Amino acid sequence: MTRNSPTRSLNLRRSVLSVPAINARALEKTHALDCDAVIFDLEDSVAPERKAEARDNLKAFFSGPPLVNKERIIRINALASTFGNADMELVLALEPDAVLLPKVDEPQDVMSISDRLADADAPDSLRIWAMIETPRGILNAAAIAEAGRTPGSRLDCFVVGLNDLRKETGVLPQPGRTYLVPWLMQVVLAVRAYGLDAIDSVFNDFKDADAFDAECAHARAMGFDGKMLIHPAQIEASNRHFGPDKAAIAEAEAIIAAFAGPAAEGLNVINVNGRMIERLHLVQAESLVHKARLIAERQTAK
Repeated sequence: MTRNSPTRSLNLRRSVLSVPAINARALEKTHALDCDAVIFDLEDSVAPERKAEARDNLKAFFSGPPLVNKERIIRINALASTFGNADMELVLALEPDAVLLPKVDEPQDVMSISDRLADADAPDSLRIWAMIETPRGILNAAAIAEAGRTPGSRLDCFVVGLNDLRKETGVLPQPGRTYLVPWLMQVVLAVRAYGLDAIDSVFNDFKDADAFDAECAHARAMGFDGKMLIHPAQIEASNRHFGPDKAAIAEAEAIIAAFAGPAAEGLNVINVNGRMIERLHLVQAESLVHKARLIAERQTAK
C-alpha cells in the first residue's frame, strides 16, 4: 500500500454548521452566517418520506448564488440504505467541496466511495469527510485515517458523532465527557498521524451558552480543529475558541521570519527567542499564519 505524505488541509474549519436539507429557509440563511463550513444534511435530520424533497431543495440551492468563503459538504445516507445511491448521484451532479459519510466503520467504507467518485470522473476537489460515530469506527480510526493517505482516497477530515456513540455504548451525556475523552483522543491521534483534520461532535443544548463555551475550550485543548454545530448561535464561540489568538500568530510570524534569515540556511533547529525550534514547526507556523490571513480577509470583506 503506497501512502501519500501526511499534509493537513489549509481550510478554516473552526465552525462547521449542520443544516437540514429539508429546511429551505435555513439553507438560504447560510449565506449571511460567519461559519467556516456548512454540512447540508440528508441523513439524520430528514424523515424518510421527505428525502426526495430534501434532495430537490439542495438542487435548487446549489443552482442559486454560491456560498462565499465556506466549504460545502453534503452528508449522505449510508449507501446500503434505500436513499444512498440517490444521494450519491446528487453529490456527483452538484459537486460540493466534500461528501460526508455516515457511520464509517472501516477503511473500505472510504475507499468504496473514493472508487465511485473516480469512476464518475468527479473533480479532485470533491473530498471525503468521515463520521466516526460507532464503536467500530473508534476502534478502527487509525486504520481509516491511514487508508485516507493512499492515492485517490480523497479523505480530508473526521467528524466525531457522540450522540450515536453514546447510544451504542451506554455512556451517559455528562459534563466534561469524562468517559468519552479516551475515545476522542484516539480520533485526534489518528488524524494527526496521517495529516487529516478532526471536528468535534455537536453540543445538543444550543441555549446553554456557558456549557457550550466550556466544551469548545475542552475540545480545543484536546487538539480538535473545530466543532460541528447545530445552531447559528454557536458560531461565534466556536470561531473564537478554535481560531488562533494574537500571541500564537505573533509567535508563528517570528518563527517564519527566523527561518527566512540567512543564519538559518541549512539548519533544521534554530534558536527563536530563547527556544529551540525545529523546521517542522515552520510548517505549522505557516499554516497558522495562512489561516489567520483567511480570517482577516473574511472580516474585511464583510
